[in-house]
Amino acid sequence: MQEFARRRQRVIETMRAAGGGVAVVCTGAEVIRNRDSEYPYRSDSYFRYLTPFPEPQAGVVLVADADRSEAILFCRPKNEERETWDGFRYGPAAAAERFGFDRGASIESLDEEMAGLLANRPALWCALATTEALDASVRRWLAAVRAQARAGVTSPTRLFDLNHVLDEMRLVKDAQEIAAMRRAARISSAAHLRAMRAARPGRREYELEAELLYEFRRNGADAPAYGSIVASGRNACVLHYRANDALMNDGELLLIDAGCEIDGYASDITRTFPVGGRFGAAQRALYDIVLEAQRAAIETIRPGARFVDAHDAAVRVLAQGMIDCRLIEGPLDSAIESGAYRRFYMHRTGHWLGLDVHDCGDYREPARGAAGDPLREDSGAAGDATRSRILRPGMVTTVEPGIYVRAADDVPIAFHDIGIRIEDDALVTDEGCEILSIDTPKRAEDIEAAMNG
Repeated sequence: MQEFARRRQRVIETMRAAGGGVAVVCTGAEVIRNRDSEYPYRSDSYFRYLTPFPEPQAGVVLVADADRSEAILFCRPKNEERETWDGFRYGPAAAAERFGFDRGASIESLDEEMAGLLANRPALWCALATTEALDASVRRWLAAVRAQARAGVTSPTRLFDLNHVLDEMRLVKDAQEIAAMRRAARISSAAHLRAMRAARPGRREYELEAELLYEFRRNGADAPAYGSIVASGRNACVLHYRANDALMNDGELLLIDAGCEIDGYASDITRTFPVGGRFGAAQRALYDIVLEAQRAAIETIRPGARFVDAHDAAVRVLAQGMIDCRLIEGPLDSAIESGAYRRFYMHRTGHWLGLDVHDCGDYREPARGAAGDPLREDSGAAGDATRSRILRPGMVTTVEPGIYVRAADDVPIAFHDIGIRIEDDALVTDEGCEILSIDTPKRAEDIEAAMNG
């Protein structure tokens, strides 16, 4: 539990630098799916970053004064009857001891305790404007403190967005987080390879989804990190295709975007391969363009580079490939400046990865805070590439160029309904980057070899 305690202490030190106060991070209750069946439960990612406590309806409260601090875990009380039906509960005392908190308290007492903790303290730190339930709780807590004004009690005069602090912390992964992400990527790579070997004409997309899920769970993954995309033929041109029920036909490509979650940390891998085991000429031409675009993007990922560099490198390769295939007209710089390539490549080349698949963290470089205000950011245009985030060791980003060609009268018929994406998970290291998903075949000849034994 030492790493989680260090994270909580970092939050406390940030709070002290801004004058102190009380911070609260809560994780929700189980949610009914239908009738009396719940959705599978997963802790809120910000809560999970501060403690691995696994039960729903819990909260972490951190108190930061100039000369003292306190970390409190609020959770459900022991209840023998409910434990008979739903399983073991730690209870406040055991939970605090097991998970390294100064003390534990019942979640049922959170409102009362927050009113006392906020009294005569300068600030409240929480996730601002994220849920109506939290906003309502904040109003109750502050109203309870303000009601004591005539007794000489002062209420907080400042609200800070705690998520902003945690976003910056979560952006750079520690050794524990990296180990979980490596394992998630290894399991996901095995699942993609299993799907390649199981693919053949006449099967349904959901049959390969089942192969993915089997490989995830048999290797100890918590769950899929997101809804798996198994998209054959024209379905691959739908970026967030979810049906996964079409019949796969010989001569089509199959795009699979899938990854598992380990200890809350996600992997995110995409591979595109021929249902029949061999790429056609037009398919191979576009596939090699996307693969070269990814190679160019990966080469830019190193400490000191900008996040946007990978996208810019990929776009140059993709746009030139589109010109060569007569999907768009050149010259290259004009095609990029006009955005003509966006017809066939409409998304960015990567995103942060971590506790969330599209993980938190600003994509622009924040300025140093003014004295006493560690949260201040610089001003400037959002699209200014010079302000794109500078990469540092421990950051993890996906690298996922693609080409998506829908059938149209002005598109060469050989390329109709071809959708291709190649996605890997890249950890920024001291020397450059490590591809966590390196075990997943992606050269066309390697894919064909894997599919054909």
